[in-house]
Amino acid sequence: MPSAQAEQNFLADRLLAAMTSLRRVSRRRARRPTELFSLTGSQLELVRLVRRQPGVSVAEAASDLRLAPNTVSTLVRQLADIGILSRCADVSDRRVAHLDLSKDIRRKVDAWRDRRLEDLSCAIRQLSAREERCLEEATKVLTRLAEQLDAQEQQGQPVSGGTGSEPLPAGSQPAATTR
Repeated sequence: MPSAQAEQNFLADRLLAAMTSLRRVSRRRARRPTELFSLTGSQLELVRLVRRQPGVSVAEAASDLRLAPNTVSTLVRQLADIGILSRCADVSDRRVAHLDLSKDIRRKVDAWRDRRLEDLSCAIRQLSAREERCLEEATKVLTRLAEQLDAQEQQGQPVSGGTGSEPLPAGSQPAATTR
């Protein structure tokens, strides 16, 4: 009989695989704008954040993305250099930069997001009412998980409380990972 830790490891593995699959198929079906093809995952996350929060500062973006401010500064420079992001100095503190997307990129990113939302909404409509309620509850739980992981990181807790070598339950396979 597998241990509780092994069962949790198996669930965590399945969760990561499902989230990866959902994101990948959603991005592929929605046809990412050509200008964004060569961007890294972190750069895309920053673009999506600035789309949601125009005028966000570098420090606020770092906090929201759970990245170091110097990492976000590097991403901002890279994206500004290729014309995706613009920086505007704060009027009261010239050291603070506020971020926005270029007008053309904003239009394309908005359309891309709209396509992704409509595609996923269509798939959700095909779920049963019970499955849709479960998905709603799961969204709350996933948000709580992210908050717990963030709090653990802020407190300097190690990545794993165990050895990390707990076996998966008998007959299960780890999810395929891609880079």
